[in-house]
Amino acid sequence: MMLKRPHWLGIAAAFAAAWNAPAQSMQVKDLGVGKLLVCPRKAPDPSFAGTVILLVQLDRDSALGLMVNRRTKTPISRALADWKPARGKTDPVYMGGPVELDGVMALLRADAKPSEAAPVLGDIYVAASRTVVEKALTAGAGPGGFRLYLGYCGWGPGQLQSEVALGAWYIFSGNDRLVFDSDPDSLWTRLIALAEDHVARGREPARGACCLAMWNQPGPTRR
Repeated sequence: MMLKRPHWLGIAAAFAAAWNAPAQSMQVKDLGVGKLLVCPRKAPDPSFAGTVILLVQLDRDSALGLMVNRRTKTPISRALADWKPARGKTDPVYMGGPVELDGVMALLRADAKPSEAAPVLGDIYVAASRTVVEKALTAGAGPGGFRLYLGYCGWGPGQLQSEVALGAWYIFSGNDRLVFDSDPDSLWTRLIALAEDHVARGREPARGACCLAMWNQPGPTRR
């Protein structure tokens, strides 16, 4: 006879991956490739509301990230209809961000760094090369180690740092369980609950009001 597990155990299981994330921060010094940016509840820009963004590039001139929780209903086979290795691929593509929506990028896991790919976190790499993406598709990579993104999030020089300084993002250290989360649609809900719990416990200063001020001030256009 199979026992039905209590409802609270289901809730605990749903939060398990998020609890493995190191404590959140709101400090500019904690920015880096492989970090996750979690948007606060009251951010007024609809393009970023409810998003979790993995930073895949960060330098003095720019920052680039991919929304890891914006799963679409479009299968890879339809998004890349002209790509032979994409035929029959039913895994969904993700909306990586509002910039260059016709561009294709991928996050993939590999034992060794693929050519034309950049390291992000552990054995996770980011690639914008068609050759690398087609090779992963041909190898039959699944959603636990390969995800395809259309578009990306981009910031100009110092832009992301300024946003973080004004409280516009919570920062989490990434890990493979979060990047390739099996339930990406609930990822933001889980992480924002952790972030707000840290604020409530006084582990990090609450800067929600500063966040709203930043979004309303004149300055460089967020890409």
